Amino acid sequence: MYDDKELKEYRDLLPTPDHFEEGFDWKTIIGAIFIGFLMMPGSMYLQLVIGQGIGPAARWVTIILFAEVAKRAHSELKQQEIFLLYYMAGAALASPFSGLLWNQYLVQSDAARMLGLTEYIPTWIAPASDSLSLVERSFLHRDWLIPILLLVGSQIIQRIDHFGLGYALYRITSDVEKLPFPMAPVAALGTMALAESTEEKKTSWKWRVFSIGGVIGLVFGAVYVLIPIVSSLIFTEPIRLIPIPWVELTSHTEDILPAVATGIQLDLGLVFIGMVIPFWAVIGGLIGLVITIVLNPILYSQGILHRWHPGMATVDTVFANNFDFYMSFGIGLGLAIGCIGIWSVVHSFRQAKDENTSWQDLFNPPKGRGDFNFWISIAIYVFSTLAYVYLCVLLVPNFPWIFFLAYGFIYTPVISYITARMEGIAGQFVSLPLVREASFIAGARYFGYQGIEIWYAPIPIHNYGEATVQFRQIELTGTSIRGIIKAEIIVFPIVMIASLLFSQFIWRLAPIPSSSYPYAQELWHLQALNTLLMQTSTLEGNSLFYQALNGTTVFAGLTFGIVMYGVLSLFGLPVLLIYGVVRGLGQSTPHGMILEVAGALLGRYYFYKRYGKMWRQYAPVLLAGFSCGMGLTGMFAMGFALIAKSLGHMAY
Repeated sequence: MYDDKELKEYRDLLPTPDHFEEGFDWKTIIGAIFIGFLMMPGSMYLQLVIGQGIGPAARWVTIILFAEVAKRAHSELKQQEIFLLYYMAGAALASPFSGLLWNQYLVQSDAARMLGLTEYIPTWIAPASDSLSLVERSFLHRDWLIPILLLVGSQIIQRIDHFGLGYALYRITSDVEKLPFPMAPVAALGTMALAESTEEKKTSWKWRVFSIGGVIGLVFGAVYVLIPIVSSLIFTEPIRLIPIPWVELTSHTEDILPAVATGIQLDLGLVFIGMVIPFWAVIGGLIGLVITIVLNPILYSQGILHRWHPGMATVDTVFANNFDFYMSFGIGLGLAIGCIGIWSVVHSFRQAKDENTSWQDLFNPPKGRGDFNFWISIAIYVFSTLAYVYLCVLLVPNFPWIFFLAYGFIYTPVISYITARMEGIAGQFVSLPLVREASFIAGARYFGYQGIEIWYAPIPIHNYGEATVQFRQIELTGTSIRGIIKAEIIVFPIVMIASLLFSQFIWRLAPIPSSSYPYAQELWHLQALNTLLMQTSTLEGNSLFYQALNGTTVFAGLTFGIVMYGVLSLFGLPVLLIYGVVRGLGQSTPHGMILEVAGALLGRYYFYKRYGKMWRQYAPVLLAGFSCGMGLTGMFAMGFALIAKSLGHMAY
């Protein structure tokens, strides 16, 4: 993996800086308020309408606005200040109360009633289905007090936990083992483009490329987002020149391709994403999709995919296929990826012993980077894990507490270290599927637990390996970690207040899901079915989960994954191909793969040949600009919609 040519190109995009600054001042405080109260409602609204928020766009818009204000004040934004705004925007846009919007739907959903689970859903995640608060569509009701308090408490622990084991693993893998983290420079390049835009002379290619992407995003966003939303305010039916979320073709191909969900998602952003993702990961996804298209009719003819029948659309087709085959097969594939990741870590660790690795670097980090004592991060990890354990024992007293300790102090550090090394070596996330679920089932079968409360408890199963990449991005931009800590403290209360207010406001406008929120109306039912199907495994009787789980199919997936990896390694093919194949076989909605592949082919065989290795730097900046343009259009449309619908609710 160290020698993979494509990964080496990503790894060499940015050098490690030798100077660090906090970047925290009054500008970042104003930025946090701006993001929380102006950007967050737009992001939440678009997530329900088109299935994607304005996360990246909100970051770029905030930075551009503050940069322009700074120029007119004869000041400038430093690169560290820009990254801090970027970081805070990401933290602020993850609206915690969006989870409560999902919970209120879950307790009232057809899926819960169909599976007979409505009465089992605990009231500490959402009031009972007959609660008056659900009829009034209001979080400002006493029935929501406990769910909101639990959410706030969990969020506080989570914010503290951010600087625990993830930071400790970053120090080990980056400072001691000196792993390259090939994908970290990709995320850092966008903020550097904006940093150069604050200079009076915009001679850098980064700002030009960002501007080109922004104009494309504005034009496409006007067609994809603005016209449907604005027209829905004027006419009874919105004008959709491009179907959202996709063009449904399953009914037209069911005679030729039975049990295959077909369609195409016409989101131009997928083309830019395909340009940024490593090429062989995208091609692997295409191979996995082709295998699925060929395999499904065969499985259907053999009676394996027996729940599918003609007339089913994408959502029902995917769920039926998952139930009959792909859930079990996906578990096997996930186990194969986990085994491959563990083997790769052991192999690379043996190689590292021959290199110049000094554990003294763990306690002597680079000066000015803002590091704190390594043992403080371990103490944070222990405290947060014990806090999660206490909450779980309090909420689910009938479940064996020894499981909670095993989750937090055995499984979590092991899988986190494996993932941290895989991220550091190959830029890949590692997870072992259904570890959490299998332990719940074991608790039900061997310790007498019955119920579904355990599925909603804040279980201390975390994978902190991904956090190491975030800390590496912070380092590459020359930002001090102390500035990040201060930003977390400032942004938390703003996020909680804004999230509650705007979740309440959006819910009062119309039921969620409903025709006012087409993406949620289309896909939330499938998500509820998949979620609740698993939860039936801890109830008494022959649950639907046991009906869906097939040991032979799990073993087939495990064998297929390991054999595929062996074949790729034997022929010296790129390591990212196997991860892409697994993604393509995942049986999620496959309609975006076509444009993603088109972007990958354009990037590799046209733009890369034209611009050379510089294209690796152009692509992420172009995607950042496109996201900004889309976000600006989406915010403009959202403003129209929220104002118009608010007036419709006024008494006069």
